[in-house]
Amino acid sequence: MAVSATAADAVSEQPPGIDELLERVRAGYERTEARAAYEAARAGDALLVDIRYAALRDRDGLIPGALVVERNELEWRLDPRGSHRAPEATGHDLRVVVICNEGYASSLAAASLHQLGLHRATDLVGGFQAWKAAGLPVTFS
Repeated sequence: MAVSATAADAVSEQPPGIDELLERVRAGYERTEARAAYEAARAGDALLVDIRYAALRDRDGLIPGALVVERNELEWRLDPRGSHRAPEATGHDLRVVVICNEGYASSLAAASLHQLGLHRATDLVGGFQAWKAAGLPVTFS
C-alpha cells in the first residue's frame, strides 16, 4: 500500500521535542549570565523576575530586589497593557531577566514574554542555582 505524499509529509514533520524547542526559543534572544544580570539589576537596567515555586524559594532563598511571580501568573503580571500587571511592568522596552531554578523553564517563559511584545526579555543561564554558585546575594525571609 502506497503512502500519499501528504501523509508522508505529515509523518516527517513531527513536533519538536523539548530539547529542540528550547534550542529554537533560545536562538530568538540573547541569554544572560548571573554576574551580568546582577550588574544590570544594580544599574537599574533590568528587572529580575523569579518564577520558582514557593518550596524552592523557601529552601534556597530569594534574590534581593527580584520580583517574585509564579510561572502561571507571569504573562498577566508583566503585560504592560494587562489589567493584572505588576507596577514594575512599565512598558514593552522593559528588560526582564526571568529566573527559574536551573534555566530551563525560564527560557520558555522568556519566549512567551517576547510574544507579548517584551522584546528585551531574556533568562538567566543556569537559573537560581547559577546565581547562588556565583556567590551573588541571597536572602531568606
